[in-house]
Amino acid sequence: MTADFNKYDSTVNYLYRLQKHGIKLGLSNIKELMDRLGSPHRSFRSIHIAGTNGKGSTAAAIASILHESGFKVGLFTSPHLVSFTERIRIDNQPITERDVIETASMLHDLIAGTELNPTFFEVVTAMAFSYFAQNSIDWAVVETGMGGRLDATNIISPDVSIITNISLDHCEFLGSGISDITFEKAGIIKPGIPVITSSGRPEVVKQLSDIAESRGAELHVYNRDFRGSLLQMDERRITFNYAGYGNFSDLTMSLAGRYQLYNACTAVRACEILRDKGHPVSDESIKKGLSNINLEGRLEWISGSPPVVIDGAHNPEAAGSLAASVKEIFPDKKIILIAGIMDDKDIFGVLRPLVLISDLVVLTRPGYERAASLEKLEKNLLAVKESDADTSAMVITAATVGEALDIAKKNCRNDNIILVTGSFYTTGEVKELTGSKGVLTALREQVRGEEAK
Repeated sequence: MTADFNKYDSTVNYLYRLQKHGIKLGLSNIKELMDRLGSPHRSFRSIHIAGTNGKGSTAAAIASILHESGFKVGLFTSPHLVSFTERIRIDNQPITERDVIETASMLHDLIAGTELNPTFFEVVTAMAFSYFAQNSIDWAVVETGMGGRLDATNIISPDVSIITNISLDHCEFLGSGISDITFEKAGIIKPGIPVITSSGRPEVVKQLSDIAESRGAELHVYNRDFRGSLLQMDERRITFNYAGYGNFSDLTMSLAGRYQLYNACTAVRACEILRDKGHPVSDESIKKGLSNINLEGRLEWISGSPPVVIDGAHNPEAAGSLAASVKEIFPDKKIILIAGIMDDKDIFGVLRPLVLISDLVVLTRPGYERAASLEKLEKNLLAVKESDADTSAMVITAATVGEALDIAKKNCRNDNIILVTGSFYTTGEVKELTGSKGVLTALREQVRGEEAK
């Protein structure tokens, strides 16, 4: 594939064109890439995180704690909201556009003339590990892209593995049942390496326990081996107590939402395990790390006037948790919901809890080929209304996210909050519309238009 690596936008364009190879779960390509790069993934220690929801928050918390402990820390997460550079960070600083160009160009030259046809995510994973090695990081906190067993990130040998929670998502790739999905995510469990889970499903914990035992890996379970109690929550943070190897009182996590309690406690447990292994992680580092997390797209305020909050909830469990937290944090506010959801998601399941807390729903479609049509969104919303007599929200459709935001703003009164959710693509476009720098919306449209010719 020819590419122009003189500019950042054309480089990102090249990377997005790799999506034509689709999603191919398997480790053969990433192993070949790592071999050709000189095994950069072996130059740093790592923590590996899988799960349906909570991966990003847990990863950001651990990375922040390790940074406060004096380590140089790489963080690899997906997707991004606005800029591709968000995916690859060192000490919470995104990779520079110049380094994106140079690293992508190097990977392109490496595979040119070979039979390798890596996917977008495989190339980006290789870019992250190469960038981390070049910058001599101490630790990498790595989030899986999808599943775990055959995910490109599963090339690493972590010091701790984490499986946040498990619910139905990506069923077309991971299997149609909870047991199938648990099996795939449990693929990150390595022999003799401790694994942590915050899952509350007994059947999931039992399956993880059996798999961990078969691999000689000690399993740490939330509410059995460690736990937390929420003390206070507002629109910007939670305060909680923690009990594990040690006890912490009045910890503050700079992310909002009741569900963040599980992510925070899982992060603390991971750091306790590292400390038990002899790594210097102090109580003060844990406290400061949790309070200094900088993570976008999770109940994030992006505007005060009008009040706009974004969250990337894109499956029923995340949507339900978001709806409950919004009602708890903003009990006296009326919600204007902007929802844009990907076509392959459980649209009914995502919409139902969010519509039930909303006075006005604006359905829209982000500029991405996998986005559900307005007709499909309307059909599912009608099904929600037919299934629940308590739903009285007014519904408007908007062809673009920008139009949806304009409609929401025009209808916003003093007692309203605008909540944008359903997909990171939708929330990312709103961030870009409100001033965050990004080039991806235009590039996605350009690529789609060229490939349609």
